Amino acid sequence: MSLFLPKLTCKKDIDEVIKGVAEKVVVLRFGRDDDSVCLQLDEILSKTAHDLSNMASIYIVDVDKAPIYTRYFDISFIPSTVFFFNGQHMKVDYGSPDHTKFVGSFKTKQDFMDLIEVIYRGAMRGKMIVQSPIDPQNIPKYDLLYHGI
Repeated sequence: MSLFLPKLTCKKDIDEVIKGVAEKVVVLRFGRDDDSVCLQLDEILSKTAHDLSNMASIYIVDVDKAPIYTRYFDISFIPSTVFFFNGQHMKVDYGSPDHTKFVGSFKTKQDFMDLIEVIYRGAMRGKMIVQSPIDPQNIPKYDLLYHGI
């Protein structure tokens, strides 16, 4: 668990953050406090939060406390990171079929910082989807599971 990042514990809190944060990328890390990969990602997020404070606001969401968003974003693997800008869901082309979220942990702090900068700059230009700056070798590969198809 990250002691330095704010936690959102219910749908109302998440909605308020998504709608209320202006001119910054909202980063929502969905996961569990006791998961080792989530803890690894939380360390990267907390170490970069101050450096990115002009471009991003980073929050932790427990998947068990926000089941409506967990289902909505089809979060089958944790951690999963979702991005918003001025209330709009930002999509990122990672070279995989799913552009709605980043699954897994970032390999380095710089990968995360580069991604936030690209999302921020794209969003400021009105783009809703951006190309990932992360080296494809640093993007975790998962087989997508589509429930109910």
